[in-house]
Amino acid sequence: MFNKILIANRGEIACRVIKTAQQMGVRTVAVYSDADAHSLHVAMADEAIHIGAAPSRESYLLGDKVIEAALKTGAQAIHPGYGFLSENADFCRKCADNNIVFIGPPIGAIEAMGSKSAAKQIMEKAGVPLVPGYHGEDQSRDIIKKAADDMGYPVLLKAAAGGGGKGMRQVWSEDEFDEGLEAAKRESMNAFGDDHMLVEKYLTQPRHVEIQVFCDTFGKGVYLFERDCSVQRRHQKVIEEAPAPGMTEELRQKMGEAALKAAQAISYEGAGTVEFLLDTDGSFYFMEMNTRLQVEHPVTEYITGQDLVEWQLRVASGEPLPLSQDQLSINGHAFEARVYAEDPDNEFLPATGVLEFLQAPEESENVRVDTGVRQGDEVSVYYDPMIAKLIVWDENRDKALARMSKALKEYRISGLTTNLDFLYNLANAPAFKEADLDTGFIEKHHGDIFHDDENALTNELPLAALFVLLQQAEEADARATACGDRTSPWHSSSNWRLNEPHIQTVNLLHHEQECAVDVEVQQRHGQTTYLIDMGGDVISAQGRLEGNHLRADLNGHRLSATVAAHDGGFSLYTSKGAVSFKVAKPDTGEDLDTAGEGGLTAPMNGTMVTHLVAVGDNVKKDDALLVMEAMKMEHTIRAPADGVVNSFFFQPGELVDGGALLLDFAAEE
Repeated sequence: MFNKILIANRGEIACRVIKTAQQMGVRTVAVYSDADAHSLHVAMADEAIHIGAAPSRESYLLGDKVIEAALKTGAQAIHPGYGFLSENADFCRKCADNNIVFIGPPIGAIEAMGSKSAAKQIMEKAGVPLVPGYHGEDQSRDIIKKAADDMGYPVLLKAAAGGGGKGMRQVWSEDEFDEGLEAAKRESMNAFGDDHMLVEKYLTQPRHVEIQVFCDTFGKGVYLFERDCSVQRRHQKVIEEAPAPGMTEELRQKMGEAALKAAQAISYEGAGTVEFLLDTDGSFYFMEMNTRLQVEHPVTEYITGQDLVEWQLRVASGEPLPLSQDQLSINGHAFEARVYAEDPDNEFLPATGVLEFLQAPEESENVRVDTGVRQGDEVSVYYDPMIAKLIVWDENRDKALARMSKALKEYRISGLTTNLDFLYNLANAPAFKEADLDTGFIEKHHGDIFHDDENALTNELPLAALFVLLQQAEEADARATACGDRTSPWHSSSNWRLNEPHIQTVNLLHHEQECAVDVEVQQRHGQTTYLIDMGGDVISAQGRLEGNHLRADLNGHRLSATVAAHDGGFSLYTSKGAVSFKVAKPDTGEDLDTAGEGGLTAPMNGTMVTHLVAVGDNVKKDDALLVMEAMKMEHTIRAPADGVVNSFFFQPGELVDGGALLLDFAAEE
């Protein structure tokens, strides 16, 4: 076994590898950029080496710097994590040249699977089933388009060198093809330095099921069962689970054996994942093989009782696989939810900011939190916006899902926008509970996940108003207690008024829509009742706050909710889902109105990628004007109306602050 390893990564995966290494008595070396000088993975490692500036291309993607750090510290092996250099054959080759063990597959396996086109050809020869598509070397626009036309729309354009949803576009009709191809090629070039594309028939109701494989240097291999990763946004996974719901033993064995056949076809070693599309009729098709550890590997660890990072270290050091296939079994059910700094209500745009308050659920045998950040850390524009992975386990799917729901309610983050409410609503959506899954799940069940305004106003607004009123009452009691003069009117927190009722207005914002309710406050015999006017329908409300729990009585209906305060507002978690509100600030008339400036603002912090039109061009509504990139994802800014582009305020390559004016646009009268 190694004495010391270097982790060529950052964030939660670096911390995850360090934990196992420490348990095994292996010393660790971290590498870090300017942006990560005070990060958690640096603090956890035994040693740390600075390797460059904040952008990953100037630090974490510099293979020579990483190897230099390994040689300087005497690390015998490098664990690449996932992303960055984890599937880079040139880096793997440089490790070998410097007598450093790469904790991953051989160079040939990385090269074979590094190109989706070549991988398809290898799998076809090995007898692994494939989705119909074009994987050829001729990359002319006409050839690719003809293949798409021949197989029929919708089709999926994919970067041959890619992964993680980068360089991928769904094309639903012939009219969308050119814009989709250009965007996919550009994003692929930015992410991987390669714009080679393939096109496949797009299955409309597939499930994304992947098999975890592991092979040693003695020619032995096993599969550690499957994970269902169907729930995705932007082709990136959101909630994963293991085992896959509805999986039969016969189908599990077929898929597992097909995955091992894929691994054996390239003489694989180490941890790998073979991803399949599973159709409604039970047929399955090879999609790609990831020659590394996956983000979602903890759910496999939970159901098998194995530490996959420990397996990686043992296999890389020349040991045989710890277990044979017949020694592996499935125990219980596990879920993983990816907690991101992003705005689900605004096309999942990544968010940046400081984690001003961070409180994760308490960890136990059933709850695990993999993270690389602490309270006070910054989520920057330079890297993936993942904050943490929340993983839960229980003896069956229903119990595990209940644990997930409870843990999501207990997660507290303020300082930036997160997807916590979205995850809670997704986990509680009726179709998700029933395991009615496919890769279009979020779009199909949008109403259940996002809770439209009408539903929120009808069901959650009275609770939200009651919470604000109870919070105000607590603050008034605290002020009264603090006043030492018992004769002062400020010593009393009662709502007594002379000859008139006490009526106040509670102003809340839900999705930037103002929700104002009038409330009459009545006090009789020491009991406070709030009469909440919901547009003529008056609700008699009473309640109390117990920490983060709201106990309410609305017209005799007793119910409870968990309340999570966050930056500028709060979220209500009920059995029907999560809804967020902000307390509306009074209008002082000082807000600047920029609507008439004819400009379009940046929806996020990021980098200007390209201008798609020229100054002076006449454009139509919804025409693509420019492309921004943040945290490895592109976002296209489109024309809000017919008009003319007068000027651009940022050039390609320049950093842009969220909210900054991007261009001067004159709409037609």
